[in-house]
Amino acid sequence: MLKGIYPPLITPFKKNEVSHKMLISNLEKYEKKRFSGYVVLGSNGESVFLTRDEKFKIISTVREHIKKSKTLIVGTGSESIKETISFTNKSAKLGANYSLIITPSFFKSAINRKVLINYYTAIADKVTIPVIIYNVSKFTNINIDAETVAKLSEHPNIAGIKNSTENIAQLSEIIIHTNDDFATLVGTGSVLLDGLSVGAVGGILALANVAPDECLNIYNLFKAGKVKSARKIQERMISVNKAVTSRYGVAGLKTAMGILGYYGGAPRKPLQPLTANNVKNIKNVLINANLLS
Repeated sequence: MLKGIYPPLITPFKKNEVSHKMLISNLEKYEKKRFSGYVVLGSNGESVFLTRDEKFKIISTVREHIKKSKTLIVGTGSESIKETISFTNKSAKLGANYSLIITPSFFKSAINRKVLINYYTAIADKVTIPVIIYNVSKFTNINIDAETVAKLSEHPNIAGIKNSTENIAQLSEIIIHTNDDFATLVGTGSVLLDGLSVGAVGGILALANVAPDECLNIYNLFKAGKVKSARKIQERMISVNKAVTSRYGVAGLKTAMGILGYYGGAPRKPLQPLTANNVKNIKNVLINANLLS
């Protein structure tokens, strides 16, 4: 069953091309941590800028360079049901254990509860690995409600949800109305502890790319009943999480990784690297959070 902390890996680029060498270098560092697994081809992996062939090669690289025991979650969703099924089943053959499938959103006015249920059910019926619903309304402007999630959770091949909102009430409602074998994962580091407190089983967190020990410690301290100690770390990480997500986005995450000894590099065009002033701002955030001396 899904549980624990999963970093959504960035895609390293050099001269705007995927650098598998740097991807492997990051993985070698992360494999020394006690992550439950990894997510590839998510929002932080700049999946929307990758070709199909690039995506498949990234899946293969990651699967080859992580322990067999580690869970590999792959972002396989697209607007098309047919393409999502095809891409998911190919990803499974390359070693993916779960598919992370974003809510369709292009025809927003037509995306209602019935459409979402039909979309996920049609996919779950045909794919060879379990589905994780990906709710990330800041990008899609679609927020899948708890009642819809509860209905989808009844499908034997829909295993959980990554909920990337900071709405703890919604997270709690999802957990209340789904069975224990349905995994609710926090999707942003700012509310990791609060999510665990209402019953989430772990998190898929951009923050884990730059503060792996802190994310793991929050999780492990909570599991050990040391909530006060976990809260101190959580409070220290709030400004870091904001910097590498909502404030500066993927460019900020990659910048912070580079400062902390990982390979971040530039985002892929058309995204732009941060200005020198914003790089300085991120350094100050990391210093204030005791991640950088």
